[in-house]
Amino acid sequence: MHITYIGHATLLIEIGGVRILTDPNFEDTLGGLLPRLSPPGIPLEDLPQLDAALVTHAHADHLSFEALYHLTPKVPVYAPPGISRWLRSRGHDFLPLAPNDTVRIASLHVHAAAARHQGNRYGYDKRRAATNMYLLENSGESCFFAGDTGLGDTTHLLVERMLWLRERELDVALLPIGYAPWWKRGSFRKGHLTSEDALELFARLRARHLIPYHWGTFRHVTVGAHAAISRFRHLVVEHPRGSDVRILEPGEALEVAAAA
Repeated sequence: MHITYIGHATLLIEIGGVRILTDPNFEDTLGGLLPRLSPPGIPLEDLPQLDAALVTHAHADHLSFEALYHLTPKVPVYAPPGISRWLRSRGHDFLPLAPNDTVRIASLHVHAAAARHQGNRYGYDKRRAATNMYLLENSGESCFFAGDTGLGDTTHLLVERMLWLRERELDVALLPIGYAPWWKRGSFRKGHLTSEDALELFARLRARHLIPYHWGTFRHVTVGAHAAISRFRHLVVEHPRGSDVRILEPGEALEVAAAA
């Protein structure tokens, strides 16, 4: 398995000869306002041939229309059903993948589950409410991509159902990390992982490796772009499984050997 961090929640996952792109965003700004601080690790036009792209939800940092115009209709793009219907109405040929459903892409199975995250925020945008997490697995390798999610008692159940009950373990957990000021921390954790939460979910998932994302790409309104990774690096030094955590800079990749 070969995993490249492109930036924010955009990663290129190459597993068993299948290339999957997650939450593609290559734009210079977030919402036309907040600047991008680091260029994409792979420019949009330099991406290799893809087999599919996965969209977890419709927030601007996870769904870029610029990237969609570039990718579709050449590349199948999967999203929660409500999001796929909305995007089809805008001229994009998206494919629905609902929680608890599975799609097969060549030798790879992609399983979806509902994330603990609110895709709609204003009442009138209920079409954007759905949020997915994904588990990618074939006969020998597996990778969990959380999108955006809070930590809860059910966050690990997709891995339990699809791997543990078949006497398999998760190879790689791709988890977002975030940082919120003290006055926002409670509401933030309902739909996001702090650095502490990401390490806790890593343990619950029983993954061999952890790669954090969702940091260092866009400037945010209430916190710096590197606050989360600074906190995370501090925690990893003392963590009992710190050696199994790999922090990738944009453009950097990790080759993960199959479990013995």
